[in-house]
Amino acid sequence: MELEKEILSVSPPPSHTSQVPQRVRLKKRINLLQGVSVIVGIIIGAGIFVSPVGILRNVKSVGLSLVMWLVCGVFNTLCALCYAELGTTISASGGEYAYVMKAFGDFPAFVCLWINCLLICPVGLAASSLIFATYILQPIFDSCEIPPIGIRLVAAIIIMLLITVNTFNVNWATRVQVIITGSKLIALAMIIIIGFVWIGKGDVTSFSNMMDGSDFAAGSIALSFYSGFWAFGGWSYLNFLTDELIDPHKNLPRAILISMSIVTVVYLVANVAYFAVLTPVEMLHSSAVAVTFAKTTIPVVAWIMPVLIALSVSGSINGIALSMSRLFWAGAVKGQFPVIIGMIHYKRLTPSPALLVMLVLTLLLQCFGDIFFLIEMEGFAFAAILSSVFAGQVYLRVKQPDLVRPIKLPLVLPTILVVICLSICALTVYQKPWESVGAIGVMMVSLPVYIFAVKWKNKPKSVVDILENTTKLLQKLLMVVMTESDGEVK
Repeated sequence: MELEKEILSVSPPPSHTSQVPQRVRLKKRINLLQGVSVIVGIIIGAGIFVSPVGILRNVKSVGLSLVMWLVCGVFNTLCALCYAELGTTISASGGEYAYVMKAFGDFPAFVCLWINCLLICPVGLAASSLIFATYILQPIFDSCEIPPIGIRLVAAIIIMLLITVNTFNVNWATRVQVIITGSKLIALAMIIIIGFVWIGKGDVTSFSNMMDGSDFAAGSIALSFYSGFWAFGGWSYLNFLTDELIDPHKNLPRAILISMSIVTVVYLVANVAYFAVLTPVEMLHSSAVAVTFAKTTIPVVAWIMPVLIALSVSGSINGIALSMSRLFWAGAVKGQFPVIIGMIHYKRLTPSPALLVMLVLTLLLQCFGDIFFLIEMEGFAFAAILSSVFAGQVYLRVKQPDLVRPIKLPLVLPTILVVICLSICALTVYQKPWESVGAIGVMMVSLPVYIFAVKWKNKPKSVVDILENTTKLLQKLLMVVMTESDGEVK
């Protein structure tokens, strides 16, 4: 009974104040360095190691490929700056969910939450965990095909391990992120140093007549941009952690600018290093450019590159788990997700129910036959969310011009970004119609769910009793309590 009182009470009796804090909430424990590590750790995943060929395949020249990497870096930085304005204006955890709610209200925000819950978060985690498993097992199965069951087993293990770390302690999760981010930057530094050593030896064949054969067709440019856009994905995730970021008005924009500068420069220089060692033809025939690079330059230790790729991907998984769980938590706090998801562990102060939901959804999607179909659905959904976020930013600037904005960008910037993101959606519908229809279908399902779960307030007593009893049971099992938030969306 004593434990039950501690778990079910938000403000416990005075006699228990030594055991449980009077106000249970997420603490501000993430500093600037850890914030930068979260963003860099999420962005630099498999993309730069495995698939820089996506841009080269479409534009067909070294010079235009490098230009597109720069363009993608600048575009994503501009998107991140818009998020910095929104994050310092609407200082609530939940990222784009909070921004869409502020601009357009409950239902559009619920659609944003729904898409993130069913598509963007679990698909990203499932795909990343499968990539991790593939590369961590590659040195063991060097001369034969990796058993699919082995890949899925290792993928499940890494997800459960990192979710457990995030469940037990935010500081552990952020420290893991700092270590992993440092490790992947070391791996990229190795590639860059080796590449520039080759350039110093005079191996500059790939840089002769760099623009020859460039494909400037609008479709080719657009598809190459889409590949680069995916490689830079993850810059928005720190906005989900605003409630836990120390001095967010200063550290959020600083973390975004520092992180995007680091990633853009590293990506550009790494591609120069790749082209210094490998010809465009060799790159196009490589399934993992970093592995081919290592086998060409240092074959004796080439086995270490798959391990470093796996380590890099694990950083993305950890960062997504850390940040996206706060989105689920924010949705529940606003009453749009089950109450239990908005609770946190009464001692560890981590959103363990939200993390558990993420774990279950990810394990289910790991069993899906065609993960790439899901990834393409996710791409369309993310572009749709960005369109709504930037449209909401424009709307708020017009309708609420006096809203306090510590950062205020030119209005033309989010306006242009709305047009670009809508164009990406249109391109996806044209290039991947079935995947787009699938994503739209997921969005449409949100309407009946919203009506039943959110708008229908006067549910029968029998239904209410079942929901309340289930919530209390889960509270006792998970040892979680309701939380207070300083960052409510007004």
